[in-house]
Amino acid sequence: MSSNQMSHQKIRGGADLARFILARYSGKVVEVGVGCVPEVALLLAPHLEVLATEKTGRTLGGLSVVEDDIFSPNLDLYRGASLLYSIRPPLEMQIAMGRLAQKVGADVVVRPLVDEVARIPGFSRTLVNEGEARFYLFSPTSSPSSSR
Repeated sequence: MSSNQMSHQKIRGGADLARFILARYSGKVVEVGVGCVPEVALLLAPHLEVLATEKTGRTLGGLSVVEDDIFSPNLDLYRGASLLYSIRPPLEMQIAMGRLAQKVGADVVVRPLVDEVARIPGFSRTLVNEGEARFYLFSPTSSPSSSR
């Protein structure tokens, strides 16, 4: 499959995940490790400030992807975000997202590959079934000092 075809792929439940995010969050949201399927970010972009990150910056389906490494993140990119989300991140990446979310006062949504779901210290984990989308919402167990 060419990279152009991949950029137009859809994920099952992508629109349902986007609807959940739109109903619950405002302002800035960040897709961490956007990969080559930016469907959710593209659905959110007309309504929210969307930042998509990946190890290498590029343009993907008309979306500007910012270069950043979740294991050594540039905090300024994420400040003010109400949500960090990722589609099929490995366990290590989920934990790194949790650490970053604690620093910026954001929730975390993970759409896992099968049942690969981390326990993120300082967050409660809730399985959400929204239409065809199945994902986990991690919410801080204690209120951060910043507001959404």
